[in-house]
Amino acid sequence: AEPGPRYVAIANRLARDVAAGMLKPGDRLPTHRELAWKLGVTVGTVTRAYAEAERRGLTAGEVGRGTFIRERGAGDPVPPPPAPLPGADGAGFIDLARNFPADLGQAAEIGRTLGELALANDLDRYLAYATPAGLADHREAGAQWLTRDGFAVDPAEVVVTDGAQHAMLAAFAGLARPGDTILTEALTFYGAKSIAGALALKLHGVACDGEGLVPDALDAACRQTNPRALYTMPTLQNPTTTTMSASRRAAVAAVCRRHGVAIVEDDIYGFLAPEAPPPLAALAPELAIHITSLSKPVAPGLRIGFLRAPAPWLDRLAGVVRASVWMASPLIAELAARLIRSGAARRMADAQREEAAQRQTIACRALGGFEFAAPAHAIHVWLTLPEPWRREEFALAARRRGIGVAPADAFAIGRASVPHAVRICLTAPRERAEVERALGEIVRLLREGPGGGMAMV
Repeated sequence: AEPGPRYVAIANRLARDVAAGMLKPGDRLPTHRELAWKLGVTVGTVTRAYAEAERRGLTAGEVGRGTFIRERGAGDPVPPPPAPLPGADGAGFIDLARNFPADLGQAAEIGRTLGELALANDLDRYLAYATPAGLADHREAGAQWLTRDGFAVDPAEVVVTDGAQHAMLAAFAGLARPGDTILTEALTFYGAKSIAGALALKLHGVACDGEGLVPDALDAACRQTNPRALYTMPTLQNPTTTTMSASRRAAVAAVCRRHGVAIVEDDIYGFLAPEAPPPLAALAPELAIHITSLSKPVAPGLRIGFLRAPAPWLDRLAGVVRASVWMASPLIAELAARLIRSGAARRMADAQREEAAQRQTIACRALGGFEFAAPAHAIHVWLTLPEPWRREEFALAARRRGIGVAPADAFAIGRASVPHAVRICLTAPRERAEVERALGEIVRLLREGPGGGMAMV
């Protein structure tokens, strides 16, 4: 238990859950009586906790409806960070909540390339301002990285960005205006949620099945919401790991073409599945912005991404780059381009794919008997929790045992039904033995059930 009054501990727990994405704006909290019974405290303690949470700007009460997580406005003060869970970030904590690439010695290759760059006789070229879309040779390297079987990319259609997240920001801001709607999978990458919130865009979740977006549901959403764009991840979707078949991609592209809806295609995990069908951008090039980066195959600290877009949209997208960062760093873009041209980036990507396969083998062995999705080369697992586990309390229980996992709430759009599932990332720990140890603890927790410390919500 945390030191200090119980009501403060409850408010701190709320703050942590909001910060972790386990609770999102609009979520309704349990009644005072329900939460008091669940936590074994008095109703008065819960009342004081909710009052403290409202004082911090975390919640808002609505007479007759209950207490809800509050949407923080741009001018609101940032709530003070709550005290961390005991041991959560200390020695022995294994983070399976964040999708980081494995540490496979990339630093040595990157260091060698940095040394070559330092000795280049044209280094001053990369220390000056560049055009917002990037230098021509960096756009060529980006086109080389984006090109694959069935999808050839023209360097003139490439914009260099500060990673895939920045490319998504450019795409959303270039296609939509405040108040517009962007469609996504019903469970989607939480970075899209952050960008939509910052740009005052509405996200609308579309039903999915084992192949991703359901075309009929997408068609209905297009008719009902008049969206500006669809944001989707057709290959190894985050968090569910689904990959659209060629026929499903064709159907999704056809729906978007019929309604004139732009496609923002996130291909950040495409390097893990080179056998996947050609991207949506190959099927509807006039409608699609195709995005990837070097964060997952090489190193997230490079912060270099690439987007390919139809020629008529390029000035608009480059304008967002100029407004947000002026340009991606030419110096880092040159480092990335050298890694791509030398083949080092591709070798690193292949090594990540092989390491993911090894760790998926560990996961499949450990989780046998439970319901989960784990494609051979994905770097995360989507685990459906057995009854009576609930996603929030499982994530909290795992964290108390020194393991981080991401509950489905972090990825959910709106107040639609959210599955009791968690995402388990496999490549952030340095050693495979850490993954095996953490999965063993997760399995023990699954089998024990939620009989120990109860989650709050």
